[in-house]
Amino acid sequence: MFMILAVLFDMITVSAAAFVTWLFFLPEQAQAVQYVLLVFAATLILPVLFSSTGSYHSFRAVSDLDWLARVSAAWVLLALTLILCLWAFKLSEDFSRVWLGSWFVLGWFTTLSWRGVAYLLLLRLRAKGYNHKRIAIVGAGRLGQALVQAIQTNVGSGFEAIVFFDDNADKWHTQYHGVPILPAYQLNDWLATHELHEIWFALPLRAELRLRELLYALRHSTVNLRYVPNLSSLRLLNHAPREVLGFSMLDLSVSPMSEPSQRCLKAIEDKVLAIVILLLISPIMLLIALAIKLTSAGPVFFRQQRLGIDGKAFEVLKFRSMVVHQEHDGQVTQATQQDARITPLGNLLRRTSLDELPQFINVLKGDMSIVGPRPHAIAHNEYYKEQVDSYMQRHKVKPGITGWAQVHGWRGETDTLDKMEKRVEYDLWYIEHWSLALDIKIILLTLIHGFFHANAR
Repeated sequence: MFMILAVLFDMITVSAAAFVTWLFFLPEQAQAVQYVLLVFAATLILPVLFSSTGSYHSFRAVSDLDWLARVSAAWVLLALTLILCLWAFKLSEDFSRVWLGSWFVLGWFTTLSWRGVAYLLLLRLRAKGYNHKRIAIVGAGRLGQALVQAIQTNVGSGFEAIVFFDDNADKWHTQYHGVPILPAYQLNDWLATHELHEIWFALPLRAELRLRELLYALRHSTVNLRYVPNLSSLRLLNHAPREVLGFSMLDLSVSPMSEPSQRCLKAIEDKVLAIVILLLISPIMLLIALAIKLTSAGPVFFRQQRLGIDGKAFEVLKFRSMVVHQEHDGQVTQATQQDARITPLGNLLRRTSLDELPQFINVLKGDMSIVGPRPHAIAHNEYYKEQVDSYMQRHKVKPGITGWAQVHGWRGETDTLDKMEKRVEYDLWYIEHWSLALDIKIILLTLIHGFFHANAR
């Protein structure tokens, strides 16, 4: 939510700075329409340019100079982009240079000002216990203890060390600085009953095998996993670990969408596209709903519990394409070719993927994204998480209406383990390489050949 507000505040700041400078520096003979269009264009490209410099990254555990530098770089990039566009279209002579310069300086100053206020406010809120990220640390040795000291010293960072896990828990006291120390074999059981955001592995470099064992044990977990190697004694060139609280960390299982700025971009993309698409397809949806009611008895929508982001259940919506029937003993039978349960209209809806249209309502509600791994029935998740390596990592992001796997043909019935493994392979590649450009590419590929496919069921 904060990142969405940040984008809105930045857009307002750009517009307000332009208006204020108009009052003082806009020439009388200036064509106001041109200036309005330029400001409007700036507000549209601003989120992308600011995101590219990391200006929407969380304030958590970053230095004052870091966010100042990011915002300043974003404004320089915005100014250069607008000036280059004016030059390329031979419009630079139509705009007052004094106004342009004043607008950029005032916009930069006001952006820094409101972010400075927000930064101080967040520090105070986090120091009082709000907006915290709950952290478990695996390894209660010197490195793990140093992490706890850094967290407790930097109360404004918003991190909260909840618990230690260590193979030699009996070697230490029952707690360190108020943080309990539990045996490492209790990690999964503890996760099942406690809320956690991240796990930090404070293990020595020689503990590679133990790290592998722990990662395998956590293969069904969707919390972010980070490794904190002790690099203080090593001289490294061209390494790029994340720095948090002065410690180098390597992301072991973290999607690009874990960054607030990327989640913000993804949320804006989903909401805007969902509203536009629902407005466009509403007549088609009404006709399909009427056709379902006229051709078979039962509700218009098929509703089913699916697992979403972080493994949390939600109710997915689809147009009903089968006759109303009852599954036994909680089983979910996948639709197959020549499935007798599918109605003639339902067969058409499935072949054209029109049965998926109500899921844009799920996107608008925030349960799904337009692009992401397809959600599977809960019973299928329970089965495949033990059969396919890293299967549950699909739930690090919101499920989607279409995805990287689907545009490559891995859709429909997964009647063999190989098919599910390929679908998961493509899903995990998407999560690891996510970008706004990739989402747009997948949407375009879906429009080109994703609606009609031989595997659609």
